[in-house]
Amino acid sequence: MTASIMRCWKRPLKLLAICWLCLWAALGAASEVEVRNPQLTPGDDGYTLSADFAFEFNSRLEEAVTRGVVLNFLVEFELTRVRWYWLDDKVASRSQTLRLSYNALTRQYRLSSGALHQNFSSLEEALRILSRLRHWTVLDKSVALRPGETYQASLRLRLDPSQLPKPFQLTALANREWNLASDWLNWPFSVPREEPPREGAK
Repeated sequence: MTASIMRCWKRPLKLLAICWLCLWAALGAASEVEVRNPQLTPGDDGYTLSADFAFEFNSRLEEAVTRGVVLNFLVEFELTRVRWYWLDDKVASRSQTLRLSYNALTRQYRLSSGALHQNFSSLEEALRILSRLRHWTVLDKSVALRPGETYQASLRLRLDPSQLPKPFQLTALANREWNLASDWLNWPFSVPREEPPREGAK
């Protein structure tokens, strides 16, 4: 009797384990975004960041946008002071949301960031701008950087499923075609040393 009950319990447990493995496989097979050529450039207001994102916008996402679903892409940047003797120190953290939408009346695609909007006649044009991050101020004058010190800069781009309409959030969890994201790309960033004043300079 006991052995029969145990066999009955094992079957649903195996099915549950298989379901979880399928779910994790779907999550692990997320569409890849590659972060390329990140550059931090000094300016009057601090440091700006430029980079390129390479990705394939699949037919499922294209269909969703065309049918009126707004896609929110989250760009995230971090600057960290790596310390071998203690926990790393996060010096700065910035993020911005890029909203891709479609207006069926005007037949135009719109890419928005805050109060800024750009309209495009084709999806290809909108994605071209989405894939090119330019002159984003990530380190303003309030961030205390130490001249001569090397930090770790990190950048990633991902489709934010939490901003999808509720019916699509569960679909995005189980369907890899909705998981468009990059890994964190890390690179060393060295703050230039302050040049000593030249002789004879006033």
